[in-house]
Formats: sequence, C-alpha cells, structure tokens
Amino acid sequence: MELSQEIREGLSLLVLLLTYLGLALGGLPGYRMNRAGVALVGASFLVLLGVLDLREAWQALDAQTLTFLFGIMVLNAHLGYAGFFGLVAERLLRLAKTPLALLLLLTLGSGFLSALFLNDTMALLLTPLVLSVTRGLGLNPVPYLLALMGAVNTGSLMTPTGNPQNIVVASLSGISYLGFVAALWPVAVLGLLLQVALLALLYPEVRSLKPLPPLPPLRYRLHRPLLRKGVWVALGLFLAFLLGYPMAQGALVAAGILLFTRRIRSERYFLRVDWELLVMFAALFMVTEGVRRLGLAEFLVPLATTPLGLLLAATFLSLLVSNVPAVLLLAPLVQEPRDWLLLAGGSTLAGNLTLLASVANLIVAEGAGKEGMRVSFLEHLRFGLSLTLLTLALLYALL
Repeated sequence: MELSQEIREGLSLLVLLLTYLGLALGGLPGYRMNRAGVALVGASFLVLLGVLDLREAWQALDAQTLTFLFGIMVLNAHLGYAGFFGLVAERLLRLAKTPLALLLLLTLGSGFLSALFLNDTMALLLTPLVLSVTRGLGLNPVPYLLALMGAVNTGSLMTPTGNPQNIVVASLSGISYLGFVAALWPVAVLGLLLQVALLALLYPEVRSLKPLPPLPPLRYRLHRPLLRKGVWVALGLFLAFLLGYPMAQGALVAAGILLFTRRIRSERYFLRVDWELLVMFAALFMVTEGVRRLGLAEFLVPLATTPLGLLLAATFLSLLVSNVPAVLLLAPLVQEPRDWLLLAGGSTLAGNLTLLASVANLIVAEGAGKEGMRVSFLEHLRFGLSLTLLTLALLYALL
C-alpha cells in the first residue's frame, strides 16, 4: 500500500528529528549507533520514504570536501607513523623551563599543529604526551588538559585544514587557503593567548616561574626516511595551497605520493583513516538535502539575515546538533565571504563552551580518563564559558 503524501512527510519529519537528536547525543538511547551510524540510517530512511532517490542522494555529496578530508587523513597517518608529532611536541616542551612557559608552549604548539593537521588528530596524539609530561614533572594535569582542549579547538580555526567544519566551509565557499588564513589567524592567535590568561587566573599554580626539573623522556618511535618524505610532501602541499592550487586536488595528489611507497603497507594507512567521519560527512550531505527539499530550514532564514544573527545561529546550532551538521544547515543561507568566515568561526569556537560541545574535548577527556585522570564537566565549564564568549566577541569585532 502506497503511503499518502501527508504520511510520508510526517514520517520524514520524524526521521529528521531522530537523526538530529542522535547527532546531538552522539547516538540514540538503546541503540548501538554512533554519529556516523545515525546519519547514515537517517539518509537511508529519507531515500526509503521518497524524499530523495538514490541518484539525488549521490548528487548531494560534495566530492571536494570528502576528497580533501581523505587526503589530509592520509598525510596525518604518514606523519604519525614517522613520529613527526611526537618529535615536534618533545622539541617544544623541552623549551619550557617553568609551569607558565609549559602552559604557553603547549597552548601555542598544539594550536598551530591543529591548524595544519586536524584538531581531532592532535587531541588524540597529544593527550598521552601531556599526561606523561605533567605527571613526570609533578604538576597538576588538569589545567594543561584544559589548555589542550581549548588550543586544538581555537587553533584549528585559522586554516581550512584545521577541522572538519572548516573543510566544509572552504569547499563550499571557494575562499582560498591564503584568504581564509589571512582573515582568521588573528582571532585564533589572540584566542590562544586569551586562554593562557584565563587558565593562569583560574589555576594559580600554573603562574609559577619556579624552574622545572628536566623533562622526562617521551615515548614515541622516529622513522627518519618516512619523516623526510612526509615533511617534504606536507611542505609542498601547503605551498600549493598558498599558490592557489585547488585544495581537494592537492590533498589527493599528496595522498597518492605518500601511498606510493615500499616502507609501509597501504593497509596501515587506511587503518588510520577515519572512515566513520567520512561516512558521517557523506550521510549528512544527503540528510541536509532532505531538509532543503522539505523546506525545514526556512525557520533559520530570519536568524541569518544579519552577521550577528548568523554567528549566534552557528553557535547555538553547533551546540544543539554538532558543528558539521550546523554548518551544512546554514550553508544555503550564506552568500558573502565574511558570513562564511563567521559560520566557520561560530561553529568552531562553540566547541569550547562545554566538555560535550566538541569531539576533540571528548577525545582528551576519554584519553585522560583511561589514565585515571578526570576532567569534570563543571571544571571545564568555568574555563570554557568565558573563553567562548570572549573569543566569539573577538571574532565578530575583527571580522
């Protein structure tokens, strides 16, 4: 029996409601699905209900975004196997002679690394290093873990390669790599310095200028031939970005060069590619197309008629349904380059507000929890609320 138009629309609305609820919660209660699973199930049900057919769902995918994200993941995998991130972290942290210097170097170092190599990757790789260093030096790890959470979010704002939502904005807007960086690096750098001041205010012990003992040895494996190749490819890729070469195309070429090797089996690269994130992106493009066809995003139009309204909409939607879905919902309403940058900034900086507002925050918290170190929701909130409000104001003022 064929369903009536009213019933199909009602069921489609229910599917979308449950999809965005699952994206907000990280899954649906009682079901073993993560965000990628929720998004894919939602997209498949929209196809089943006839909101989209398979061809339309396929056409909703943005190939440039998916290709760009995949290429950066392969680059990160190569540099991770080479020991690049451990080496850079050790060189930076060895410069720290006092607790305050350690806080500053950790914040700036992890922030700039996140800008280049994806914030979630940096959160995953740097959490055990931060715990090892702070415990080895006899320091309270909590302010330094908070510094890492804030830095990987705020620092990632400054480039299109810093986080998934920036990748979406750069792909859909056509803003060049250099144009993106030129507009947002002041906000990111000032935000990083602002978080150092906030943490120094909240945790008096990190203001200490008392000399630290020698840094304990950090555990990582260094593979010099892989390191040389990875650094040259990364430098070539970022130079190509600066010269205006298409970003998705450049990332794909870089991935191909790195995979052409006798040293590491291709399977090892693919093990470190975040396929769940790619599936979630693909499904979200389909879900967002379903929202557009049903006209459900029209309630957002009044919110996005002014730059301030767009910034607030991006921030609150990111808290409600996560940052990438928020960007995809608001993207059809954005026209001007400044508005695209506000969309990227609001969706990124909202991740600092609570412990649950960013995947990077959860990665750090879960990594610390496995080592017996708990960062509470309230402890993060008293840092994150002030940081978010101040950096959002900074973003609006500078743009």
